Amino acid sequence: MLKNDTFLRALLRQPTEYTPVWLMRQAGRYLPEYNATRKQAGSFLNLCKNPELACEVTLQPLDRYALDAAILFSDILTIPDAMGLGLYFAEGEGPKFERPLRTEADVAQLAVPDPNVELRYVMDAVRTIRGALDGRVPLIGFSGSPWTLACYMVEGGGSDDFRTVKTMLYDRPDLLHRILAINAQAVANYLNAQIEAGAQAVMIFDSWGGALADGAYQKFSLAYMQQVMQQLKREHDGQRIPNIVFTKGGGLWLEQIADIGCDAIGVDWTVNLGQARARVGARCALQGNLDPMSLFASPAAIEKEVKRTLDSFGTPAAGSGHVFNLGHGISQFTPPEHVSALVEAVHTHSRMQRAQT
Repeated sequence: MLKNDTFLRALLRQPTEYTPVWLMRQAGRYLPEYNATRKQAGSFLNLCKNPELACEVTLQPLDRYALDAAILFSDILTIPDAMGLGLYFAEGEGPKFERPLRTEADVAQLAVPDPNVELRYVMDAVRTIRGALDGRVPLIGFSGSPWTLACYMVEGGGSDDFRTVKTMLYDRPDLLHRILAINAQAVANYLNAQIEAGAQAVMIFDSWGGALADGAYQKFSLAYMQQVMQQLKREHDGQRIPNIVFTKGGGLWLEQIADIGCDAIGVDWTVNLGQARARVGARCALQGNLDPMSLFASPAAIEKEVKRTLDSFGTPAAGSGHVFNLGHGISQFTPPEHVSALVEAVHTHSRMQRAQT
């Protein structure tokens, strides 16, 4: 039994006593206790692949802050790693793949992994975290979007301009569509396996959707997220499992994202929340959208920005829901005490909002 279901209620656009808050990348390098556990693990990948240590770092931010949800500690690139592309992390350079998809033969060999075999360690982590949470708050499972995974798989790592994957998009769209179709099936299977293991909500991170041109976004990102949505489990053990879709840089396409059937849309800090609420109406909830860099300002300035964000959305009413979050992941350089100011301000001001209506 959940002791705090405020996050799930907000996603399902049900009444809440206050606006729930969690942070993208909330278990991360800004926390000294995370850095100590990561050092113990020996590497980031070892940390991801050890269910007990993944559980430990998942719970660390909850022990510090009154957050309303936990998010599975993992990485968006677990799927392509399970496909045999050879994920590794170069010091100071981020993720890389030993075997990126560059040729027709590379793409022909691509296959959907079994999440309960090749990704068993993730499911073990979900089960371990659910047990350790003991109903404190809900657990969020997640995956990268089919397009975002494809960007890394084709580029071989991160990219500033996505020239390799975009060259494939324009020259050989057939190859890219095959990659995306396999990714969509893999993501659907992976998220459903997380739900079966105990995830109580799931989120798709379309981190690079905003790099696409209008028209290309609909064909190469949104269409494949819709395929995932059509296959996602909406209930498990008699409980509704809400889902969130977040396209960074996707403010132009909010109405179209709402139409794929998600329960909530994550928005980055370039979006006006009040306008976003008016645009999506009662179709889905919204999640967001404080600029992560505002957390480097003073606690008083953070509180002011929190109030501005909450006031922009307005008081949630019937048919609308709001989950407070950052517009993207928290910076590793964020002072931990500033997160305390953020969480307290969200809870305090949102309660005051409701009291005034």
